[in-house]
Amino acid sequence: MPEFECSFVGYDPLTQVRASGREVDISPKAAREICKVIKGMSIAKAKKFLEDVIAKRQSVPFRRYKKEVPHRSSQFKFHAGGYPVKAAEEILNVIKNLESNAEFKGLNTEKMVIIHAATMGGMKVKRYVPRAFGRSSPSFNTLVHIEMVGKEAL
Repeated sequence: MPEFECSFVGYDPLTQVRASGREVDISPKAAREICKVIKGMSIAKAKKFLEDVIAKRQSVPFRRYKKEVPHRSSQFKFHAGGYPVKAAEEILNVIKNLESNAEFKGLNTEKMVIIHAATMGGMKVKRYVPRAFGRSSPSFNTLVHIEMVGKEAL
């Protein structure tokens, strides 16, 4: 079993809490855009936002990966967006884990703010699709690491 470390520098175990999801099968682009939005939100606000994304009431603005993305009305005043339901569900699970870790440490979850939310590429699942005349084409799937750090706001 590999030993994973967090990329967040300056972690204080007395006032901060962290959670991660490793080797999750979601879109890396959608995960990056969701993490960019929820960074700085409180846990309750981030959970409400992700539940609205799953119900397709609120769109996630796609700021970097915006080519050929349809326009969506959003509270973030950005034209390109979407409803990445699968990524939102997995990130919501990590947020619930972050909240549980905070409760276990005895921190106040109502004042908890997400100060670090990041995604990184994980392992590549290699697969090949057979083609005509004995050839094959690669069909690789990149898994994603999600990590979050929360801090109790004063």
